[in-house]
Amino acid sequence: MGDQLAVPAEKPQKTAKNVILLIGDGMGLTQISAGMFSNENYLNLEQFSHIGLHKPYASDNLITDSAAGATAFASGQKTYNGAIGVDPDSTSLITILEEAELAGLATGMVATSTIVHATPASFIAHVTKRSKYEEIAEQFLDTEIDYFVGGGKKFFSNRERDDRDLLAELKEKGYQVSDYDEQDFSSLTPDPTKNFAFLTSYEAPLTAEQGRDYLMDASQKGIDFLNKKAEKGFFLMIEGSQIDWGGHDNDAAYVISEMIEFDKVIGAAIKFAKEDGETLVIVTADHETGGLAINPGSKMGDLITEFTTEHHTGTLIPVFAYGPGSELFQGIYENTHIYHKMKSVLDLK
Repeated sequence: MGDQLAVPAEKPQKTAKNVILLIGDGMGLTQISAGMFSNENYLNLEQFSHIGLHKPYASDNLITDSAAGATAFASGQKTYNGAIGVDPDSTSLITILEEAELAGLATGMVATSTIVHATPASFIAHVTKRSKYEEIAEQFLDTEIDYFVGGGKKFFSNRERDDRDLLAELKEKGYQVSDYDEQDFSSLTPDPTKNFAFLTSYEAPLTAEQGRDYLMDASQKGIDFLNKKAEKGFFLMIEGSQIDWGGHDNDAAYVISEMIEFDKVIGAAIKFAKEDGETLVIVTADHETGGLAINPGSKMGDLITEFTTEHHTGTLIPVFAYGPGSELFQGIYENTHIYHKMKSVLDLK
């Protein structure tokens, strides 16, 4: 076990200027397959040159949650379920987003959950319980994250913990700040001379089926914004959060619609990477949700599906990589190794 968890001594054939990490929360092989077979037998994931598998378990449980899983990606250490950016002893861990900031890179996050939800929170915050949403929101003031888009306005400006208005505080720091109540995201063009924050909903965003439509726009604008802003490069995490929620609901149509939308964003990231030549794109998941199966009798575009649970499962999770350093992502390895591989490819000391 100790040898498997050891930091891999790997050097990429070529370093990258930028890393785009796309996390499909709850996305296992069956979610990918269901999306593909419901989308005329094609996903943009087929463009990836290197594919591996990671072991997603937490330090205290074979079945991880999103907090422990994302902390492993962000900080390179296994931790307990519910932990955000802290180790099993509740000691804060520096994240790759924070290290990128320290190295002068631009940073960003986009999510279809609240921006203080477990996965995005694990890249920017350090709390002992994932449910401490208002504390997580406060910690957005402790970094210089350049760009973030997601739900959860209430945790910034309609707080129970205190009467702080964190959005006003971000404006005082020089951020361009807006939200769903002020304007539609599609009407915005973020100014790359300022940092940018947009809250897409009061609490959790809508589903794609209900009309949520900002993920592609926010991701493309984020890539363009960070690319203009960053002389040294950028790190961007994009989460397709609600693939997981469809799994928890045992709703295959929900899973598939979120998976297909997420794949369109993957396509945009790959397109940028192919044109740019200096960008590593990684696609993975923190865990699988629902124990989804595609059963006998299924046809292309007409699947018969079943779920084994309303919770997460412990199956190995695929990792797709394209661009400089993508060869490091082949094989089978711990989820913590993704952090070390990204750090090596970005040449962060």
